[in-house]
Amino acid sequence: MNKLTLSAAAAALSLALPALAVPAAAQSNEITIGITVTTTGPAAALGIPERNALEFVTKEIAGVPLKVIVLDDGGDPTNATNNARRFVTESKADIIMGSSTTPPSVAVSNVANEAHVPHIGLAPFPITPERAKWSVTMPQPIPIVGKVMYDHMKAHNVKTVGYIGYSDSYGDLWINDLKKQTGPMGIKVVDEERFARPDTSVTGQVLKLVAANPDAILVGASGTAAALPQTELRNRGYKGLIYQTHGAASMDFIRIAGKAAEGVLMASGPVMDPEDQPDSALTKKPGLALVKAYEAKYGPNSRSQFAGHAYDAFKVLERIVPVALKKAKPGTQEFREAIREALLTEHEIAASQGVYNFTEKDRYGLDDRSRILLTVKNGKYVLVK
Repeated sequence: MNKLTLSAAAAALSLALPALAVPAAAQSNEITIGITVTTTGPAAALGIPERNALEFVTKEIAGVPLKVIVLDDGGDPTNATNNARRFVTESKADIIMGSSTTPPSVAVSNVANEAHVPHIGLAPFPITPERAKWSVTMPQPIPIVGKVMYDHMKAHNVKTVGYIGYSDSYGDLWINDLKKQTGPMGIKVVDEERFARPDTSVTGQVLKLVAANPDAILVGASGTAAALPQTELRNRGYKGLIYQTHGAASMDFIRIAGKAAEGVLMASGPVMDPEDQPDSALTKKPGLALVKAYEAKYGPNSRSQFAGHAYDAFKVLERIVPVALKKAKPGTQEFREAIREALLTEHEIAASQGVYNFTEKDRYGLDDRSRILLTVKNGKYVLVK
């Protein structure tokens, strides 16, 4: 029988679990996939669509059932670490996925690389050399997503830009990229502000940005929290262009920001608008399939950038698992190694958010086919052409 197991939210473990090494195990008749996502807390708007998307993924590959175990980490790196350790030591997972935001994704990657288990991230995170061997990630790399916004800034004669973003690694990734790419374009960063993910007010930071009066402002935040500076900037009278990253691409952003969302410029993956893609686009068919299934269950305009990440992870597995099965059986370290190798040898893997070509040096595996630019008009996302 096809098998998909979705467990309830996991409680955080109070004691660190012992040894990470995956013990020698008998081969299994199913492939075990451990997924840690954020379905509670400030980033739940990211993790809930990722969890929901699992309802529409394949339940078996090449005739082998998938056993999928889903745990909630609440966006906390410690919880994500504990979940990943449980996947390794208790579930003997063949593959680990997660998490929904950058800090816990780093934590999961650390565990996966220590344990030698393939890891597929669902959030952009810095894949440093020590995390590179066993980790890849599904979201678009920040330099590719950023460029579509910076090109728009240049085309609209933006000379100065302000920044407000998270005071964590996601915020760091964006401010670093903003400075690196816009400098050569002649665009100057005139103010940089930060806020914590749980913050409920950014008034002080916004007042500084409004005083600096840049031509445009980039918000480096995700989920519904990205609506906080958006709303405050408009309430404080800022009239310039406001750009949001793909971390904010969901209908929840419009719901929370309300009228303040009008006119925002938001980078996103193509899954947010598969209908307007040319028939030749490899992302169109999987994007339409996900959007149709997702909105049939969760309502019109419920599509989400984040649902695409989880959905696409399984589109990748549909390509690489059959290759790995030719070399080894699930439940063995040989199979995990075969999965890792297949990630780097299978190319042009079409999915809703892009066409994946992972390499030893590129653990994102995406190109310009993976991003579009949207705006909000009358409460709906519209493609910027």
